[in-house]
Order: sequence, then structure tokens, then C-alpha cells
Amino acid sequence: MALSLLLVLLAVVSTTLSMNPGVTVRLTNKGLQYGKQLGMDALQGQLKSVQIPDFSGSQRVSPIGKVKYSLTNIRLVNVGLPKSAVDLVPGTGVKLTIGDAFMNLHGNWRVKYLRIIKDSGSFDVGVTGLSISTTVAVKSDQTGRPVVSSTNCVANVASAKVKFHGGASWLYNLFSKFINKALRNALQKQICPLVDKTVAGLNPKLKTLNVLAKVDKYAEIEYSMVSSPAISQATLDLNMKGEFYNIGKHQEAPFTPAAYSLPSENNNMLYMALSAFTANSAGFVYNKAGVLSLYVTDDMVPKGSPFRLNTKTFGIFIPEIAKQYPGLMMKLLVRAEQNPTVTFQPKNATVQANAMVTAYAIQPNGTLSPLFVLNLESSVSANVFVRELNVAGRLTLNQMKLSLGTSYVGQFDVGSLDSVLRMVLKVVVIPIVNVQLGKGYPLPALGKMNLVNPQLQIMKDYMLIGTDVQFTG
Repeated sequence: MALSLLLVLLAVVSTTLSMNPGVTVRLTNKGLQYGKQLGMDALQGQLKSVQIPDFSGSQRVSPIGKVKYSLTNIRLVNVGLPKSAVDLVPGTGVKLTIGDAFMNLHGNWRVKYLRIIKDSGSFDVGVTGLSISTTVAVKSDQTGRPVVSSTNCVANVASAKVKFHGGASWLYNLFSKFINKALRNALQKQICPLVDKTVAGLNPKLKTLNVLAKVDKYAEIEYSMVSSPAISQATLDLNMKGEFYNIGKHQEAPFTPAAYSLPSENNNMLYMALSAFTANSAGFVYNKAGVLSLYVTDDMVPKGSPFRLNTKTFGIFIPEIAKQYPGLMMKLLVRAEQNPTVTFQPKNATVQANAMVTAYAIQPNGTLSPLFVLNLESSVSANVFVRELNVAGRLTLNQMKLSLGTSYVGQFDVGSLDSVLRMVLKVVVIPIVNVQLGKGYPLPALGKMNLVNPQLQIMKDYMLIGTDVQFTG
């Protein structure tokens, strides 16, 4: 599966967009070597299915003359791939080489010579010096997912030595060199088709790439590529769109990703950089969906709080409310006026949000009487973390500024409501937002991929996740 991840990173979509990425995934040499090991395990499994067909022939052997032979029931009993390498070729792709591989086979033999003499027994074959070299070609299917195939495969068997057992084996070993050549040629024809099959077997797994990752009933994230991979000798960078969209309605955000560059760290197998553009596209999408609004009622305020959402409490600060609407409960509508703006600076993630707070008195018949409208500017800090295959967060209030938009109860000192609104934000609004943020948003992933000891850093204009990976199943 890790080899599958490598191949995903090599996939080039048919239509390349000229834009900065919202998300960058970097595979390091450490990750490449992990993928190589899993790939070797898969290839070794395929090589165990080597099937050498029965074959027969004749050979003139001095001094007994023409000998007819047949080799049957040839089966593999052991295979080893002690030396292998997967290397990134800058600007090109990946090259797989295997050297000093070996095989051991066992089968049955039968001969006839001097027209009447027949004999039979078993034989063993020691195959040494097996080498394989291939290149992986990657194309994109109609869904933007990669389709892989093996190209330029070359397999060579340096030696295949047969040892006969039973019967007059001393005699048959005299013409074993002819059998050696036949077996070597038969094996060489088998190797590359099995390599091709191993690579092609990755395609069903590649289809698990979450090119379009659903978040909830409102949003999904697109992780399609926006450019060809950038391949150096040490790393492979996959530049992805990393943009939130409303489900089924892919309207582009009214802003574009800023350019950013990853540090030259390579301690982990994988690095993921998620830009501020990705986070801000989420704000755009949720605001467009109309879900960045919340009605706050008194039952949402902790019972121990001295501040209650009723005209008695607010009448302390705005006497006209208590006079016009005595003894009534209240309701606040907190609604985003603009898309929230996320900013990443080293070790610091902040969110600027502008909202309108409309206060209502709830009449006995349930109708709402507007009292006032406040403009709310707030700044919150974001603690961002990784949970399984999701990036999640938690907000805390930094600063808040109020100004009066409209009053239906006369002029009043807006500053007198600062403590009340700060309490509403801290104990009601932000905790509700944190529940949603805590659920997390899916990272680009493939199949049964797990992150091992992920570490998240806030950088300038993006957050960087460094992690090892593990594939199960």
C-alpha cells in the first residue's frame, strides 16, 4: 500500500491547472524505502506463483546417442530478493531494480534412450543471479485517479543449474547444461509478466484515493492535482487543489492560494502542508451554506452564570429594555457577516471573524421583538491538531470589539454589554464551534493508511504535518 501511495504521488492528471496548490504532500526517501519494502513483499508473493510448463525434447549425448527427456510438475519451493532499490529519477519518475535474486525449483524427470531403456526420478533447480529492472508509468483515469503499468521491464537469469536424483543420475547430469538453458529461458519469460501483474494489482487500491473527501452534509474537499509532481533525488512533491466546496456545487472561492515553500526536513516518511487558503475556503463554503449563524437562548447559558438572557438582566445595562419589555426572555442571533479569515504565522494560528448580534425579546405568543443590533469583531486563537486521518482544532477567544449597528430601544453605552457578550461567546458560541472543529476534516489518504506519531507545526501561510505512515490490510 505504501508503494501505492508512491504511485499516487506520481500520477499526473490530464488537465493541469496553472495555480498554486492549497495542499502539498511530500514523500521523502524514508517513505520511499518503506514503500519499497512493501512492494518487494508483494512482488515476492507474485514470483511464488511462477509456473514453468512441462516440456520435453531430445538431445544427442555421447556415447549413448539420442536421449529423449521430459520435465514435469515443476514447482517453485523458494524465492529470495536480497537486493532491491527504488530510486527517484529527477523530473522523470521511479525506477525499480532487483539484483542477486534466487529461486529454487523442484520437479520430476523421465528419459528414454537406446529405444528400450527408460528411467525417471526427481530434480532440483538452483536459479541464481536473477536481476529485474522496470519503470513505472502512471496515467490518470477519468476521475483524476492514477492508473499504473510497468514499462521497459527487463529480466535476466544468470544461471539455472539442474541436479537430477534417482536412476542413472550420473549419466543425465552429463546433458544437464541443455536443460539448464531451456529452464533459464522459460523462467525469463515468466518474470516480467509477473512484475507487470504486481504493478497492475495496485490499481484497485489506487481507486481508494480520496480525491473528493466528504466532510459533512454541507462540504467536501477536493484533493486533485494542480500540476505535475516535482521530483528531486530526495523528495517527491504532490501539489493538490485542497479546496472546500459545497456538496454538489463547486463554486470557486473569491481568492486564490498564496505561494509557499516547504522546509528541507526529511526525518519523516511523509509531510503534508495545508495552506491558509484551504482553511479559508472552508469558511467561504460554510458561510455560503448559511450555517455560520446561531440562535442563543437562556437554556444554553450555564445555570450558575449570573447573566441570564432576559430583559431583567439586560435592563440593568439598558433600562429602556426593562421598561418596554418587562419580564420577558430573550434570544440572540449571532450571524457571520463576512467569511472568517484564517491566518498562519510561525507557531500561531488565528481567526478573524466579523458578525452581527441581533437581540430579541420573546413575546408570550412566541413572536420576536428586535431590541438592538451589534457589530462584533473578534479574534480567536486556534489550537490545531491531528486526530487519526483528520486535522481538527479548538478555538479560544483573544479579543472582542463591539459597536452599535441599530437600536430599537434608544441610545446606550455599547461597552456596558462587553462582559455579557464575552460570556456568551466563551461559554456558548465557541464551545459549539469547537464541537464541530473537534470532529476534524479529512486529510488526503489512501486505503487503510494510518499516521504514526504525527507532529503539526504552524508555519507562515500554512501548517505542516510531519508523520510516518503504516498500511494495514
